[in-house]
Amino acid sequence: MAKKSPSKTKAPAPVELTGLELYFSKFAASHQNPVNKIIHIIFIPLIIFGLFAICWSLKFPYIKFLGKYNQDFNWSSFLLAFVVYYYMRLSPVLAYFMLFILLGFFYIITELVQWQTAGGPNMGIIALVIYFVSFIALFAGYELEGKKLSWEYRMKNVMTAPIFLLHLVLRRFKIKY
Repeated sequence: MAKKSPSKTKAPAPVELTGLELYFSKFAASHQNPVNKIIHIIFIPLIIFGLFAICWSLKFPYIKFLGKYNQDFNWSSFLLAFVVYYYMRLSPVLAYFMLFILLGFFYIITELVQWQTAGGPNMGIIALVIYFVSFIALFAGYELEGKKLSWEYRMKNVMTAPIFLLHLVLRRFKIKY
């Protein structure tokens, strides 16, 4: 009887993540605590809203060549352009979804500005409060993880976190990007 040689099956090669998948896997790996996940779901959109509202409230210089369109520009416009460009390089579909979300934020900001003009509270103060409360909550969430994350890593997450949350929503609804 001939002896059967043991089959030489190779283990599947490890999948190498690149680009957006790498960002998302690193982000997910450092966010395992369920309470931290909830904190991020609530406060990442709020911190982004607060950041855009703060930039909106900063005085924008008068630029002569813009003429009558000068009033249509502010620092948030430039931040929006940068953010959409950054996300467009990662995933055009996610960038378009993020653009619509940010335009929704802009609508809310303009409503706050109108409220301020009508005698309501200062929109810049509201934005600062939202931003700092969100920042403190996110910092507390990182502490819940129990991992020592570098300040640089946390700041990189500021750009990754919004599209990571959007990625989770799109994945839940089975929308490919």
